[in-house]
Amino acid sequence: MAPSKAEKNGHVLRAFIGDVWDRGDLTSIDGYIAPTYTVHHDPGDPWHGQTLTLEGFCERVETSRAPIPDQCFDIQSLTPADDRVCITWLWSGTHLGEIGGFTATGKRLTMSGATLYYFDDSKITGHWQIADRLTIYEQLMQNANS
Repeated sequence: MAPSKAEKNGHVLRAFIGDVWDRGDLTSIDGYIAPTYTVHHDPGDPWHGQTLTLEGFCERVETSRAPIPDQCFDIQSLTPADDRVCITWLWSGTHLGEIGGFTATGKRLTMSGATLYYFDDSKITGHWQIADRLTIYEQLMQNANS
């Protein structure tokens, strides 16, 4: 039996997270992202509320990965439904560049979150996300004081 549209979207999302966010492969972005991508809800993200072109999305990935180039998302759950896929995740990476005024420490940072991705014709059109950025801030403060 052929996979459903929702299952296909789940496979696309898993590959997207691995290729783009974990490995930083910017050349693969147009295979996953629609011509415009909306950051519907992502407090603390500089692109919160914005609609991005493919070029803007590439800039977002480059900027986000720069201070933590070895970042990795460990997907805890993936729930596909029609034109949406929800994931919960654990994120980690080594702090190698400036983040919000905190200089690189070389220490590991971790956080958790949940993201709902929206799809149209197997392309990701945006997301709605909650992330535990307070934990990142606490780790940065602790590392700065140690």
